[in-house]
Amino acid sequence: MIDDDMRYRAVDSRDSRFDGVFFTAVTTTGIYCRPSCPAVTPKRVNCTFYPTAAAAQGAGFRACRRCRPDSVPGSPEWNHRADLVGRAMRLIGDGVVDRDGVAGLAGRLGYSSRQLQRQLTAELGAGPIALARARRAHTARLLLQTTDLPVTEVAFASGFASVRQFNDTVREVYDRTPSGLREEVAAGRRAVGPAGGLTLRLAYRGALDSDHLIDFLALRAVPGVEEVVPGARPGVRTYRRTLALPYGHGIAEVDGLAPGDPATRGWLDCRLRLTDLRDLTTAVHRLRALFDLDADPDAVDEQLGADPLLGAHVRARPGLRSPGHVDPHELAVRAVLGQQVTVVAARTLAARLAAKYGAPLPEPSGGLDRLFPTAAALADADPADLAMPAARKRALTGLCAALAEGSVRLDGGVDREQAAADLLALPGIGPWTVGYLRMRALADPDVFLPGDAGVRHGLIALGAAGDPKSATTTAQTWAPWRSYAVHRLWAAASAAGAAAAESAAGIPEAGTDLPPTGVTNSRADRGAPHGAARPAAEKAERETA
Repeated sequence: MIDDDMRYRAVDSRDSRFDGVFFTAVTTTGIYCRPSCPAVTPKRVNCTFYPTAAAAQGAGFRACRRCRPDSVPGSPEWNHRADLVGRAMRLIGDGVVDRDGVAGLAGRLGYSSRQLQRQLTAELGAGPIALARARRAHTARLLLQTTDLPVTEVAFASGFASVRQFNDTVREVYDRTPSGLREEVAAGRRAVGPAGGLTLRLAYRGALDSDHLIDFLALRAVPGVEEVVPGARPGVRTYRRTLALPYGHGIAEVDGLAPGDPATRGWLDCRLRLTDLRDLTTAVHRLRALFDLDADPDAVDEQLGADPLLGAHVRARPGLRSPGHVDPHELAVRAVLGQQVTVVAARTLAARLAAKYGAPLPEPSGGLDRLFPTAAALADADPADLAMPAARKRALTGLCAALAEGSVRLDGGVDREQAAADLLALPGIGPWTVGYLRMRALADPDVFLPGDAGVRHGLIALGAAGDPKSATTTAQTWAPWRSYAVHRLWAAASAAGAAAAESAAGIPEAGTDLPPTGVTNSRADRGAPHGAARPAAEKAERETA
Protein backbone atom coordinates (compact mmCIF):
# COMPACT_ATOMS: atom_id res chain seq x y z
CA MET A 1 0.00 0.00 0.00
CA ILE A 2 1.54 3.32 -1.03
CA ASP A 3 1.11 6.51 0.97
CA ASP A 4 1.28 10.15 -0.13
CA ASP A 5 5.01 10.42 0.59
CA MET A 6 5.68 7.49 -1.73
CA ARG A 7 3.42 9.06 -4.33
CA TYR A 8 5.35 12.30 -4.17
CA ARG A 9 8.64 10.44 -4.58
CA ALA A 10 7.18 8.81 -7.72
CA VAL A 11 6.21 12.25 -9.03
CA ASP A 12 9.63 13.71 -8.18
CA SER A 13 11.33 10.90 -10.12
CA ARG A 14 8.74 11.00 -12.95
CA ASP A 15 8.14 7.28 -12.52
CA SER A 16 5.90 6.14 -15.37
CA ARG A 17 5.13 2.87 -13.57
CA PHE A 18 2.55 4.80 -11.54
CA ASP A 19 0.79 6.40 -14.52
CA GLY A 20 -2.87 5.51 -14.14
CA VAL A 21 -2.38 4.24 -10.59
CA PHE A 22 -2.92 7.73 -9.18
CA PHE A 23 -3.10 11.35 -10.35
CA THR A 24 -1.40 14.43 -8.95
CA ALA A 25 -3.40 17.64 -8.61
CA VAL A 26 -1.51 20.92 -8.10
CA THR A 27 -3.44 23.50 -6.09
CA THR A 28 -1.44 26.48 -7.37
CA THR A 29 -2.16 25.74 -11.04
CA GLY A 30 -5.54 24.01 -10.85
CA ILE A 31 -4.42 21.14 -13.07
CA TYR A 32 -3.92 17.41 -12.52
CA CYS A 33 -1.18 15.31 -14.11
CA ARG A 34 0.13 11.81 -14.45
CA PRO A 35 3.10 11.01 -12.16
CA SER A 36 5.53 11.05 -15.10
CA CYS A 37 4.55 14.55 -16.29
CA PRO A 38 7.69 16.26 -17.65
CA ALA A 39 6.76 19.63 -16.14
CA VAL A 40 8.69 21.08 -13.21
CA THR A 41 7.96 19.05 -10.09
CA PRO A 42 5.55 20.98 -7.84
CA LYS A 43 6.24 21.50 -4.16
CA ARG A 44 4.94 18.75 -1.91
CA VAL A 45 2.68 21.18 -0.01
CA ASN A 46 0.87 22.03 -3.25
CA CYS A 47 0.15 18.41 -4.24
CA THR A 48 -3.02 16.44 -3.66
CA PHE A 49 -3.33 12.85 -4.89
CA TYR A 50 -6.41 11.20 -6.35
CA PRO A 51 -7.03 7.56 -7.27
CA THR A 52 -8.93 8.43 -10.46
CA ALA A 53 -9.08 11.21 -13.03
CA ALA A 54 -12.78 11.53 -12.24
CA ALA A 55 -12.00 12.34 -8.60
CA ALA A 56 -9.53 15.06 -9.65
CA GLN A 57 -12.08 16.51 -12.07
CA GLY A 58 -14.76 16.43 -9.37
CA ALA A 59 -12.46 18.45 -7.11
CA GLY A 60 -12.27 21.16 -9.75
CA PHE A 61 -8.95 20.36 -11.46
CA ARG A 62 -8.50 20.27 -15.23
CA ALA A 63 -6.36 17.86 -17.22
CA CYS A 64 -2.78 18.84 -18.01
CA ARG A 65 -2.41 19.56 -21.71
CA ARG A 66 1.23 18.56 -21.63
CA CYS A 67 1.09 15.02 -20.21
CA ARG A 68 -2.56 14.20 -21.08
CA PRO A 69 -3.34 12.23 -17.93
CA ASP A 70 -6.56 10.86 -19.45
CA SER A 71 -4.57 8.78 -21.96
CA VAL A 72 -2.59 6.69 -19.46
CA PRO A 73 -3.06 2.94 -19.02
CA GLY A 74 -5.78 1.96 -16.59
CA SER A 75 -4.92 1.02 -13.05
CA PRO A 76 -3.92 -2.65 -12.77
CA GLU A 77 -6.21 -2.88 -9.76
CA TRP A 78 -9.34 -2.55 -11.90
CA ASN A 79 -7.96 -5.13 -14.29
CA HIS A 80 -7.70 -7.87 -11.67
CA ARG A 81 -9.59 -7.04 -8.47
CA ALA A 82 -12.52 -9.33 -7.74
CA ASP A 83 -14.38 -7.06 -5.30
CA LEU A 84 -17.27 -4.72 -6.05
CA VAL A 85 -15.09 -1.76 -6.99
CA GLY A 86 -12.96 -3.74 -9.42
CA ARG A 87 -15.99 -5.34 -11.05
CA ALA A 88 -17.74 -1.98 -11.32
CA MET A 89 -14.71 -0.34 -12.94
CA ARG A 90 -14.52 -3.07 -15.58
CA LEU A 91 -18.18 -2.60 -16.48
CA ILE A 92 -17.87 1.19 -16.53
CA GLY A 93 -14.87 0.80 -18.84
CA ASP A 94 -16.99 -1.33 -21.16
CA GLY A 95 -19.58 1.47 -21.39
CA VAL A 96 -22.35 -0.07 -19.30
CA VAL A 97 -23.27 3.24 -17.61
CA ASP A 98 -23.57 4.97 -20.98
CA ARG A 99 -25.84 2.23 -22.30
CA ASP A 100 -27.86 1.16 -19.24
CA GLY A 101 -27.40 3.92 -16.69
CA VAL A 102 -26.38 3.58 -13.05
CA ALA A 103 -29.40 1.36 -12.32
CA GLY A 104 -28.30 -1.05 -15.03
CA LEU A 105 -24.76 -1.13 -13.65
CA ALA A 106 -25.99 -1.71 -10.09
CA GLY A 107 -28.32 -4.48 -11.27
CA ARG A 108 -25.48 -6.35 -12.94
CA LEU A 109 -23.44 -6.11 -9.77
CA GLY A 110 -26.27 -7.17 -7.47
CA TYR A 111 -26.27 -3.95 -5.42
CA SER A 112 -28.59 -0.99 -5.10
CA SER A 113 -27.62 2.24 -6.84
CA ARG A 114 -27.16 3.91 -3.46
CA GLN A 115 -24.82 1.18 -2.17
CA LEU A 116 -22.80 1.31 -5.36
CA GLN A 117 -22.52 5.10 -5.24
CA ARG A 118 -21.40 5.01 -1.62
CA GLN A 119 -18.70 2.36 -2.10
CA LEU A 120 -17.23 3.87 -5.26
CA THR A 121 -17.16 7.37 -3.77
CA ALA A 122 -15.55 6.15 -0.55
CA GLU A 123 -12.69 4.40 -2.34
CA LEU A 124 -12.32 6.28 -5.62
CA GLY A 125 -13.53 9.75 -4.76
CA ALA A 126 -16.13 9.61 -7.53
CA GLY A 127 -19.39 7.81 -8.23
CA PRO A 128 -20.33 5.84 -11.36
CA ILE A 129 -21.69 8.87 -13.22
CA ALA A 130 -18.50 10.87 -12.65
CA LEU A 131 -16.32 7.92 -13.63
CA ALA A 132 -18.29 7.38 -16.84
CA ARG A 133 -18.20 11.12 -17.54
CA ALA A 134 -14.39 11.12 -17.33
CA ARG A 135 -14.25 8.33 -19.89
CA ARG A 136 -16.67 10.20 -22.17
CA ALA A 137 -14.47 13.29 -21.96
CA HIS A 138 -11.42 11.25 -22.98
CA THR A 139 -13.31 9.75 -25.93
CA ALA A 140 -14.48 13.22 -26.95
CA ARG A 141 -10.93 14.56 -26.95
CA LEU A 142 -9.75 11.58 -28.99
CA LEU A 143 -12.46 12.09 -31.62
CA LEU A 144 -11.99 15.86 -31.74
CA GLN A 145 -8.25 15.55 -32.27
CA THR A 146 -8.14 12.50 -34.54
CA THR A 147 -11.16 12.92 -36.83
CA ASP A 148 -12.92 15.62 -38.82
CA LEU A 149 -16.35 14.63 -37.52
CA PRO A 150 -18.71 17.55 -36.85
CA VAL A 151 -18.70 18.55 -33.19
CA THR A 152 -22.34 17.51 -32.80
CA GLU A 153 -21.56 13.98 -34.00
CA VAL A 154 -18.57 13.80 -31.66
CA ALA A 155 -20.84 14.71 -28.74
CA PHE A 156 -23.21 11.81 -29.26
CA ALA A 157 -20.51 9.36 -30.38
CA SER A 158 -18.73 10.03 -27.07
CA GLY A 159 -21.81 9.02 -25.12
CA PHE A 160 -23.12 12.43 -24.07
CA ALA A 161 -26.87 12.87 -23.86
CA SER A 162 -26.83 16.42 -25.23
CA VAL A 163 -24.53 18.88 -26.96
CA ARG A 164 -24.81 21.23 -24.00
CA GLN A 165 -23.62 18.54 -21.60
CA PHE A 166 -20.78 17.77 -23.99
CA ASN A 167 -19.69 21.42 -24.24
CA ASP A 168 -19.84 21.95 -20.48
CA THR A 169 -17.82 18.81 -19.74
CA VAL A 170 -15.10 19.53 -22.29
CA ARG A 171 -14.68 23.08 -21.00
CA GLU A 172 -14.54 21.88 -17.41
CA VAL A 173 -12.10 19.03 -17.96
CA TYR A 174 -9.78 20.58 -20.55
CA ASP A 175 -10.31 24.33 -20.05
CA ARG A 176 -11.03 24.57 -23.77
CA THR A 177 -14.10 24.64 -25.96
CA PRO A 178 -14.48 21.61 -28.23
CA SER A 179 -13.39 23.73 -31.19
CA GLY A 180 -10.40 25.02 -29.26
CA LEU A 181 -9.42 21.50 -28.27
CA ARG A 182 -9.56 20.45 -31.90
CA GLU A 183 -7.39 23.37 -32.99
CA GLU A 184 -4.58 22.23 -30.69
CA VAL A 185 -3.78 19.49 -33.22
CA ALA A 186 -2.87 20.60 -36.70
CA ALA A 187 -4.96 19.11 -39.49
CA GLY A 188 -1.87 17.45 -40.94
CA ARG A 189 -1.42 15.46 -37.75
CA ARG A 190 -4.97 14.12 -37.68
CA ALA A 191 -4.77 10.37 -37.33
CA VAL A 192 -7.64 9.43 -39.61
CA GLY A 193 -7.35 5.94 -41.02
CA PRO A 194 -8.70 4.54 -44.31
CA ALA A 195 -12.44 4.62 -44.99
CA GLY A 196 -13.09 6.86 -42.01
CA GLY A 197 -11.24 4.63 -39.58
CA LEU A 198 -9.42 5.78 -36.48
CA THR A 199 -5.72 5.48 -35.72
CA LEU A 200 -4.82 5.55 -32.06
CA ARG A 201 -2.26 4.39 -29.54
CA LEU A 202 -2.95 1.77 -26.90
CA ALA A 203 -0.82 2.81 -23.93
CA TYR A 204 0.84 0.31 -21.62
CA ARG A 205 3.24 0.52 -18.69
CA GLY A 206 6.54 -1.25 -18.18
CA ALA A 207 7.92 -3.78 -20.63
CA LEU A 208 5.79 -5.64 -23.16
CA ASP A 209 6.62 -8.91 -24.93
CA SER A 210 4.46 -8.36 -27.99
CA ASP A 211 5.89 -11.44 -29.73
CA HIS A 212 4.35 -13.64 -27.05
CA LEU A 213 0.97 -11.95 -27.50
CA ILE A 214 1.00 -12.19 -31.30
CA ASP A 215 2.24 -15.81 -31.23
CA PHE A 216 -0.49 -16.77 -28.76
CA LEU A 217 -3.25 -15.17 -30.85
CA ALA A 218 -1.89 -16.35 -34.20
CA LEU A 219 -1.91 -19.97 -33.04
CA ARG A 220 -5.65 -19.71 -32.43
CA ALA A 221 -6.71 -17.31 -35.19
CA VAL A 222 -10.07 -18.42 -36.62
CA PRO A 223 -10.12 -17.83 -40.41
CA GLY A 224 -12.66 -15.22 -41.40
CA VAL A 225 -12.80 -13.81 -37.86
CA GLU A 226 -9.15 -13.04 -37.11
CA GLU A 227 -5.75 -13.16 -38.76
CA VAL A 228 -2.12 -12.19 -38.28
CA VAL A 229 -0.51 -10.45 -41.28
CA PRO A 230 2.72 -8.55 -42.00
CA GLY A 231 2.49 -4.96 -40.79
CA ALA A 232 3.35 -1.75 -42.61
CA ARG A 233 6.73 -1.44 -40.85
CA PRO A 234 9.48 -4.00 -41.49
CA GLY A 235 9.46 -6.84 -39.00
CA VAL A 236 6.07 -5.89 -37.56
CA ARG A 237 3.20 -8.35 -37.37
CA THR A 238 -0.37 -7.09 -37.19
CA TYR A 239 -3.23 -8.84 -35.46
CA ARG A 240 -6.59 -8.17 -37.14
CA ARG A 241 -10.06 -9.27 -36.10
CA THR A 242 -13.75 -8.49 -36.29
CA LEU A 243 -15.58 -7.20 -33.22
CA ALA A 244 -19.22 -7.62 -32.25
CA LEU A 245 -20.09 -4.43 -30.34
CA PRO A 246 -23.22 -3.06 -28.62
CA TYR A 247 -24.20 -0.68 -31.44
CA GLY A 248 -22.70 -2.43 -34.46
CA HIS A 249 -19.54 -4.19 -35.51
CA GLY A 250 -15.95 -3.20 -36.06
CA ILE A 251 -12.59 -4.27 -37.45
CA ALA A 252 -9.53 -3.81 -35.27
CA GLU A 253 -5.87 -3.93 -36.21
CA VAL A 254 -3.13 -3.92 -33.57
CA ASP A 255 0.56 -3.85 -34.47
CA GLY A 256 3.18 -5.65 -32.45
CA LEU A 257 6.50 -4.00 -31.69
CA ALA A 258 9.15 -3.84 -34.41
CA PRO A 259 12.52 -5.54 -33.84
CA GLY A 260 14.16 -2.18 -33.11
CA ASP A 261 11.45 -0.90 -30.78
CA PRO A 262 12.21 -0.97 -27.06
CA ALA A 263 9.94 -3.20 -25.01
CA THR A 264 9.18 -0.11 -22.93
CA ARG A 265 8.07 1.97 -25.92
CA GLY A 266 4.82 2.71 -24.12
CA TRP A 267 2.16 2.07 -26.75
CA LEU A 268 0.92 -0.24 -29.52
CA ASP A 269 -0.38 1.23 -32.75
CA CYS A 270 -4.05 0.44 -33.37
CA ARG A 271 -6.54 1.11 -36.14
CA LEU A 272 -10.29 0.79 -35.77
CA ARG A 273 -13.14 0.88 -38.26
CA LEU A 274 -16.51 1.05 -36.56
CA THR A 275 -20.00 1.09 -38.00
CA ASP A 276 -21.07 3.25 -35.03
CA LEU A 277 -18.61 5.54 -33.25
CA ARG A 278 -20.51 5.13 -30.00
CA ASP A 279 -18.67 1.80 -29.76
CA LEU A 280 -15.22 3.44 -29.63
CA THR A 281 -14.80 3.32 -25.84
CA THR A 282 -16.03 -0.27 -25.66
CA ALA A 283 -13.82 -1.42 -28.53
CA VAL A 284 -10.71 0.13 -26.98
CA HIS A 285 -11.55 -1.33 -23.57
CA ARG A 286 -11.90 -4.83 -25.02
CA LEU A 287 -8.68 -4.63 -27.03
CA ARG A 288 -6.84 -3.48 -23.93
CA ALA A 289 -8.21 -6.51 -22.09
CA LEU A 290 -7.21 -8.85 -24.93
CA PHE A 291 -3.61 -7.61 -24.83
CA ASP A 292 -3.57 -7.21 -21.01
CA LEU A 293 -2.31 -3.64 -21.40
CA ASP A 294 -3.41 -2.41 -17.97
CA ALA A 295 -1.23 -4.93 -16.15
CA ASP A 296 1.74 -3.98 -13.97
CA PRO A 297 4.55 -6.13 -15.40
CA ASP A 298 7.07 -4.72 -12.94
CA ALA A 299 5.13 -6.09 -9.98
CA VAL A 300 4.62 -9.45 -11.70
CA ASP A 301 8.20 -9.82 -12.91
CA GLU A 302 9.64 -8.71 -9.58
CA GLN A 303 8.00 -11.63 -7.80
CA LEU A 304 8.36 -14.28 -10.49
CA GLY A 305 11.88 -13.10 -11.28
CA ALA A 306 12.98 -13.85 -7.73
CA ASP A 307 11.89 -17.47 -8.07
CA PRO A 308 14.76 -19.92 -8.70
CA LEU A 309 12.76 -21.78 -11.34
CA LEU A 310 11.33 -18.84 -13.33
CA GLY A 311 13.94 -16.16 -12.67
CA ALA A 312 16.11 -16.74 -15.73
CA HIS A 313 13.08 -16.84 -18.00
CA VAL A 314 11.76 -13.56 -16.57
CA ARG A 315 15.11 -11.85 -17.14
CA ALA A 316 15.28 -13.19 -20.70
CA ARG A 317 11.70 -12.21 -21.59
CA PRO A 318 10.41 -9.34 -19.43
CA GLY A 319 6.87 -8.08 -19.83
CA LEU A 320 5.06 -11.34 -20.63
CA ARG A 321 1.30 -10.69 -20.45
CA SER A 322 -1.73 -12.89 -19.79
CA PRO A 323 -4.03 -12.39 -22.81
CA GLY A 324 -7.71 -11.77 -22.15
CA HIS A 325 -10.55 -11.61 -24.67
CA VAL A 326 -12.85 -9.36 -26.67
CA ASP A 327 -15.94 -11.49 -26.02
CA PRO A 328 -16.22 -13.90 -23.07
CA HIS A 329 -18.92 -15.95 -24.82
CA GLU A 330 -16.65 -16.50 -27.81
CA LEU A 331 -13.82 -17.54 -25.53
CA ALA A 332 -16.03 -20.01 -23.67
CA VAL A 333 -17.21 -21.61 -26.91
CA ARG A 334 -13.67 -21.94 -28.20
CA ALA A 335 -12.48 -23.50 -24.94
CA VAL A 336 -15.05 -26.28 -25.30
CA LEU A 337 -14.31 -26.73 -29.01
CA GLY A 338 -10.66 -27.32 -28.12
CA GLN A 339 -11.28 -30.12 -25.64
CA GLN A 340 -9.38 -33.31 -26.51
CA VAL A 341 -8.50 -32.14 -30.01
CA THR A 342 -5.52 -30.45 -31.64
CA VAL A 343 -5.01 -26.74 -32.12
CA VAL A 344 -5.52 -27.17 -35.86
CA ALA A 345 -8.68 -29.24 -35.38
CA ALA A 346 -10.16 -26.78 -32.89
CA ARG A 347 -9.44 -23.85 -35.17
CA THR A 348 -10.89 -25.69 -38.17
CA LEU A 349 -14.08 -26.52 -36.28
CA ALA A 350 -14.41 -22.94 -35.06
CA ALA A 351 -13.97 -21.70 -38.63
CA ARG A 352 -16.71 -24.04 -39.89
CA LEU A 353 -19.12 -22.84 -37.21
CA ALA A 354 -18.22 -19.23 -37.96
CA ALA A 355 -18.84 -19.77 -41.67
CA LYS A 356 -22.22 -21.38 -40.94
CA TYR A 357 -23.52 -19.33 -38.02
CA GLY A 358 -21.44 -16.14 -37.89
CA ALA A 359 -23.01 -12.94 -39.20
CA PRO A 360 -21.23 -11.92 -42.44
CA LEU A 361 -19.74 -8.47 -42.80
CA PRO A 362 -21.29 -6.16 -45.42
CA GLU A 363 -17.98 -6.39 -47.27
CA PRO A 364 -14.81 -8.39 -46.53
CA SER A 365 -11.66 -6.74 -45.22
CA GLY A 366 -8.60 -8.71 -46.19
CA GLY A 367 -9.13 -12.18 -44.79
CA LEU A 368 -11.92 -11.05 -42.45
CA ASP A 369 -15.48 -11.57 -43.59
CA ARG A 370 -17.66 -12.37 -40.55
CA LEU A 371 -18.27 -12.14 -36.84
CA PHE A 372 -17.86 -15.08 -34.50
CA PRO A 373 -21.24 -16.79 -33.89
CA THR A 374 -23.26 -15.70 -30.88
CA ALA A 375 -24.01 -18.11 -28.07
CA ALA A 376 -27.70 -17.97 -28.98
CA ALA A 377 -26.98 -19.00 -32.57
CA LEU A 378 -24.84 -21.96 -31.50
CA ALA A 379 -27.34 -23.07 -28.85
CA ASP A 380 -29.76 -23.76 -31.72
CA ALA A 381 -27.13 -25.15 -34.10
CA ASP A 382 -27.96 -28.20 -36.19
CA PRO A 383 -26.24 -31.20 -34.52
CA ALA A 384 -25.04 -32.26 -37.96
CA ASP A 385 -22.88 -29.12 -38.07
CA LEU A 386 -21.10 -30.03 -34.83
CA ALA A 387 -18.38 -32.43 -35.93
CA MET A 388 -17.57 -33.71 -32.46
CA PRO A 389 -18.56 -36.54 -30.13
CA ALA A 390 -22.05 -36.49 -28.63
CA ALA A 391 -20.82 -35.66 -25.12
CA ARG A 392 -19.00 -32.57 -26.36
CA LYS A 393 -22.02 -31.52 -28.42
CA ARG A 394 -24.10 -31.56 -25.26
CA ALA A 395 -21.42 -29.61 -23.43
CA LEU A 396 -21.26 -26.97 -26.18
CA THR A 397 -24.99 -26.52 -26.69
CA GLY A 398 -25.63 -26.58 -22.94
CA LEU A 399 -23.01 -23.92 -22.32
CA CYS A 400 -24.30 -21.75 -25.18
CA ALA A 401 -27.89 -22.03 -23.93
CA ALA A 402 -26.81 -21.03 -20.42
CA LEU A 403 -24.84 -18.05 -21.74
CA ALA A 404 -27.67 -16.94 -24.02
CA GLU A 405 -30.33 -17.06 -21.31
CA GLY A 406 -28.04 -15.48 -18.71
CA SER A 407 -28.00 -18.31 -16.17
CA VAL A 408 -24.20 -18.28 -16.60
CA ARG A 409 -22.44 -14.92 -16.83
CA LEU A 410 -18.85 -14.24 -17.79
CA ASP A 411 -18.81 -10.45 -18.10
CA GLY A 412 -16.43 -8.22 -16.17
CA GLY A 413 -18.97 -7.55 -13.41
CA VAL A 414 -19.62 -11.15 -12.40
CA ASP A 415 -18.36 -12.66 -9.16
CA ARG A 416 -15.64 -15.14 -10.13
CA GLU A 417 -16.58 -17.75 -7.55
CA GLN A 418 -20.22 -17.66 -8.61
CA ALA A 419 -19.28 -17.92 -12.27
CA ALA A 420 -17.01 -20.90 -11.54
CA ALA A 421 -19.77 -22.69 -9.61
CA ASP A 422 -22.29 -22.03 -12.39
CA LEU A 423 -19.90 -23.37 -15.03
CA LEU A 424 -19.08 -26.52 -13.06
CA ALA A 425 -22.80 -27.28 -12.79
CA LEU A 426 -22.98 -27.66 -16.58
CA PRO A 427 -22.37 -31.10 -18.17
CA GLY A 428 -18.94 -31.52 -19.71
CA ILE A 429 -17.41 -28.46 -18.01
CA GLY A 430 -14.66 -29.41 -15.57
CA PRO A 431 -11.94 -27.71 -13.52
CA TRP A 432 -9.54 -27.16 -16.42
CA THR A 433 -12.10 -25.28 -18.52
CA VAL A 434 -13.21 -23.26 -15.50
CA GLY A 435 -9.61 -22.35 -14.68
CA TYR A 436 -8.88 -21.37 -18.28
CA LEU A 437 -11.97 -19.16 -18.39
CA ARG A 438 -11.14 -17.59 -15.03
CA MET A 439 -7.71 -16.74 -16.38
CA ARG A 440 -8.79 -15.26 -19.70
CA ALA A 441 -12.48 -14.33 -19.50
CA LEU A 442 -12.56 -13.12 -15.88
CA ALA A 443 -9.03 -11.60 -15.72
CA ASP A 444 -8.03 -13.66 -12.69
CA PRO A 445 -4.26 -13.16 -12.27
CA ASP A 446 -3.84 -16.14 -9.94
CA VAL A 447 -4.96 -19.26 -11.83
CA PHE A 448 -2.78 -22.33 -12.05
CA LEU A 449 -3.49 -25.34 -14.28
CA PRO A 450 -1.58 -28.24 -12.71
CA GLY A 451 -2.88 -30.88 -15.12
CA ASP A 452 -2.16 -28.87 -18.26
CA ALA A 453 0.26 -30.61 -20.63
CA GLY A 454 1.96 -27.35 -21.61
CA VAL A 455 2.48 -26.52 -17.95
CA ARG A 456 3.99 -29.95 -17.38
CA HIS A 457 6.36 -29.59 -20.35
CA GLY A 458 7.35 -26.12 -19.16
CA LEU A 459 8.14 -27.35 -15.67
CA ILE A 460 10.22 -30.20 -17.06
CA ALA A 461 12.03 -27.82 -19.44
CA LEU A 462 12.98 -25.66 -16.47
CA GLY A 463 14.17 -28.63 -14.43
CA ALA A 464 11.19 -29.23 -12.12
CA ALA A 465 8.86 -32.18 -11.67
CA GLY A 466 5.90 -32.07 -14.00
CA ASP A 467 3.30 -34.14 -12.16
CA PRO A 468 0.18 -32.21 -11.00
CA LYS A 469 0.81 -32.65 -7.27
CA SER A 470 4.40 -31.41 -7.43
CA ALA A 471 3.39 -28.64 -9.84
CA THR A 472 0.74 -27.35 -7.43
CA THR A 473 3.25 -27.25 -4.59
CA THR A 474 5.84 -25.49 -6.76
CA ALA A 475 3.33 -22.88 -7.90
CA GLN A 476 2.30 -21.78 -4.40
CA THR A 477 5.16 -19.31 -4.18
CA TRP A 478 4.02 -17.65 -7.43
CA ALA A 479 0.74 -16.35 -5.99
CA PRO A 480 -0.89 -13.96 -6.72
CA TRP A 481 0.54 -14.07 -10.26
CA ARG A 482 0.13 -17.72 -11.18
CA SER A 483 -1.71 -16.93 -14.42
CA TYR A 484 1.42 -15.15 -15.63
CA ALA A 485 3.53 -18.08 -14.46
CA VAL A 486 1.39 -20.41 -16.59
CA HIS A 487 2.15 -18.33 -19.68
CA ARG A 488 5.84 -18.42 -18.82
CA LEU A 489 5.73 -22.20 -18.53
CA TRP A 490 3.96 -22.45 -21.88
CA ALA A 491 6.59 -20.19 -23.43
CA ALA A 492 9.41 -22.18 -21.81
CA ALA A 493 8.01 -25.43 -23.15
CA SER A 494 7.78 -23.97 -26.64
CA ALA A 495 11.31 -22.57 -26.53
CA ALA A 496 12.70 -25.87 -25.31
CA GLY A 497 11.02 -27.72 -28.13
CA ALA A 498 9.30 -30.07 -25.69
CA ALA A 499 6.46 -30.55 -28.12
CA ALA A 500 7.53 -28.53 -31.15
CA ALA A 501 7.59 -31.55 -33.40
CA GLU A 502 3.95 -32.18 -32.57
CA SER A 503 2.85 -28.65 -33.40
CA ALA A 504 2.52 -29.40 -37.09
CA ALA A 505 1.00 -32.85 -36.59
CA GLY A 506 -1.54 -31.77 -34.00
CA ILE A 507 -1.51 -31.07 -30.29
CA PRO A 508 -4.17 -30.82 -27.63
CA GLU A 509 -5.57 -27.31 -27.61
CA ALA A 510 -7.29 -27.12 -24.26
CA GLY A 511 -8.62 -29.13 -21.37
CA THR A 512 -10.19 -32.55 -21.59
CA ASP A 513 -13.14 -32.23 -19.28
CA LEU A 514 -15.10 -34.82 -21.26
CA PRO A 515 -14.81 -38.61 -21.44
CA PRO A 516 -12.25 -40.09 -23.89
CA THR A 517 -13.21 -40.07 -27.56
CA GLY A 518 -10.77 -42.56 -29.00
CA VAL A 519 -7.67 -40.52 -28.20
CA THR A 520 -5.12 -42.70 -26.48
CA ASN A 521 -3.69 -41.62 -23.17
CA SER A 522 -0.23 -41.28 -24.70
CA ARG A 523 -1.48 -38.84 -27.31
CA ALA A 524 -3.75 -36.99 -24.92
CA ASP A 525 -0.84 -36.44 -22.59
CA ARG A 526 1.51 -35.24 -25.29
CA GLY A 527 0.31 -31.62 -25.22
CA ALA A 528 2.28 -28.62 -26.34
CA PRO A 529 2.22 -25.13 -24.91
CA HIS A 530 -1.37 -24.00 -24.48
CA GLY A 531 -2.62 -27.61 -24.44
CA ALA A 532 -3.85 -29.55 -21.46
CA ALA A 533 -3.91 -33.13 -20.27
CA ARG A 534 -6.80 -34.18 -18.08
CA PRO A 535 -6.01 -35.09 -14.48
CA ALA A 536 -6.90 -38.69 -13.66
CA ALA A 537 -9.33 -37.70 -10.91
CA GLU A 538 -11.25 -35.45 -13.27
CA LYS A 539 -11.26 -38.17 -15.94
CA ALA A 540 -12.82 -40.66 -13.54
CA GLU A 541 -15.33 -38.09 -12.35
CA ARG A 542 -16.51 -37.28 -15.86
CA GLU A 543 -16.59 -40.88 -17.04
CA THR A 544 -18.91 -41.82 -14.21
CA ALA A 545 -21.15 -38.76 -14.62
